Amino acid sequence: MKPTLETTMTQTSNASHICPKYEHAIQLLGKRWTGLLLYALMEGPQRFCELTSTVEGLSDRVLSDRLRELELEGIIERTVYPQIPVRVEYKLTDKGRALEPVVQAIHQWAEKWIIPPVLTPALSAE
Repeated sequence: MKPTLETTMTQTSNASHICPKYEHAIQLLGKRWTGLLLYALMEGPQRFCELTSTVEGLSDRVLSDRLRELELEGIIERTVYPQIPVRVEYKLTDKGRALEPVVQAIHQWAEKWIIPPVLTPALSAE
């Protein structure tokens, strides 16, 4: 018999708290912009300015913070090329690449269930 989410959470919890590994993963991956950055990096290595233009609305400060967090977690790797001017690229590590099925699953779920924000006002006017 396959365990359900409820039985798994009950087995891994002591007095109603969630598995600390799961909680940490959700807190990390659920931060604003992180999912979009991972999605962008699935295409291959990118420079800071490329990520800024790919993820519209993302400030340089927040991008720096997210990249630093993901690097500390071992999800992305920062490579500095010693040339003039210095070139820095960010790419997914094997640990980061392992998130590809998760990112794809969220994308498929969104395609099926999420109404794009531009359509929401038109639907509510009916």
